[in-house]
Amino acid sequence: MPDNGKSEFLPPLRLRKRAEFLAVRRGEKRRGRLFLMEVLDRGVTEAPRVGFTVTKKVGNAVVRNRIRRRLKEAVRVHAAGDMQPGKDYVIVGREDILTAPFDELAAELKRRIRGTR
Repeated sequence: MPDNGKSEFLPPLRLRKRAEFLAVRRGEKRRGRLFLMEVLDRGVTEAPRVGFTVTKKVGNAVVRNRIRRRLKEAVRVHAAGDMQPGKDYVIVGREDILTAPFDELAAELKRRIRGTR
């Protein structure tokens, strides 16, 4: 593979099917002020997978999509390298994500992915 200056981690794939999201619910739950993270170790060495969800309790479609976009960007820019191969991550966003500074969101995300408080 040619050296293009990028790190050697596998970018996370997306969870898309309901059955995949439901399977992750059997795993570990990591609660935080901004979101809930569910993590399931699949026991394989494939790229990590990530899924995003925001419930209707949070707000209308516009609000939910803004939350989801902020989460996706935080994972893409700051946390994708911390995700471990063979694990599935589901991030359930909360309304506080909209008012939190992006740096705080990214730090919280990295902390939860690593499994530390």
